[in-house]
Formats: sequence, C-alpha cells, structure tokens
Amino acid sequence: MRKWLKMIRKQLKMTHDNVAKAAEIERAYYTMIENGTRNPSVDVAKRIATVMGFDWTLFFDNKSNEMTRIPTGTGKPPADTSVNLYTI
Repeated sequence: MRKWLKMIRKQLKMTHDNVAKAAEIERAYYTMIENGTRNPSVDVAKRIATVMGFDWTLFFDNKSNEMTRIPTGTGKPPADTSVNLYTI
C-alpha cells in the first residue's frame, strides 16, 4: 500500500473517483495504484502528482511504499487549497 498517497488524498478531501477523474484515468486503476497492486506509467504518475500536488518521482522511490509521512520539499498542494502536507 502507498500510505503516503492515501494520506495526501485524504488531506485534500478527495475520493478515489475525484483523483481518477481529474487525472483522466479509471477509478479502479487509481485504486490499484494507491493499494500498490499496480504501478503507474510515467505519464499517469505525472498526471496524479499534478492533481494532488507532489513530485511524481515518489511513485518510483523504492522506499515510498513504506513511508508514513510526506518528505519536505517534494512539491506543494494545488494553489486553491490550504492543506499542509509537510507537518512532522
């Protein structure tokens, strides 16, 4: 499971469907990505990261599946939100 991805999504108050629609992918595919059963392509990783405001390379970091916090300096949330992803 990509706990960090779920945490960001919940902080943004988004559902799987919200993220999937905004990233223009199927909801089931997004769910599999978040659960860690599928890996996104680079294109899909970039789209999800843009929607949620983080560095797309986190998907390909070997340690990212075990992370419970978002590392500082990985990006910022979309401009229209006040969510703080960088609390420790």
